Amino acid sequence: MSDQAEADGAPPKKKSKLPLFIGVGLMLVLGGGGFYATYSGIILGGSSGQDGGHAAQATQGGEAAALDIAFVPVDPLVISLGEEGRARHLRFASQLEVSSEFQEEVTHLMPRILDVLNGYLRAVEVHELEDPTALIRLRAQMLRRVQIVTGDGRVRDLLVSEFVLN
Repeated sequence: MSDQAEADGAPPKKKSKLPLFIGVGLMLVLGGGGFYATYSGIILGGSSGQDGGHAAQATQGGEAAALDIAFVPVDPLVISLGEEGRARHLRFASQLEVSSEFQEEVTHLMPRILDVLNGYLRAVEVHELEDPTALIRLRAQMLRRVQIVTGDGRVRDLLVSEFVLN
């Protein structure tokens, strides 16, 4: 019985944690190496990297890509913002960035584009127009509306050249 008491009272021998640390270390090193190889394009092709697509465009002809766009001017709009007897106006001018192949189509749809922009700007509250960050939101909303009118993929961007409240 004394042998069993000694066996129960003695602390058990601790297992080594060295294999656990080696396993975690290898896992981190191999995981990081795999991520780097995939992200940099070493594995799964060269264009999957951070700027693979842009680098290919630049080497194929940067001038050709820059000449593929056209700017279609939008007639300036003057919107009356009547609020509490004060006559206020918004003067808005912009241009549409389009692919050269769609320039004629977008120019042909200009009356519809002007109608959409005019209707949207008239519906916006005056206090929203006075907010310094409003132009970012308004530009995104107007671009989306113009893209719906012209069709998907025709208008790349809306460039605001004049936005004056007086």
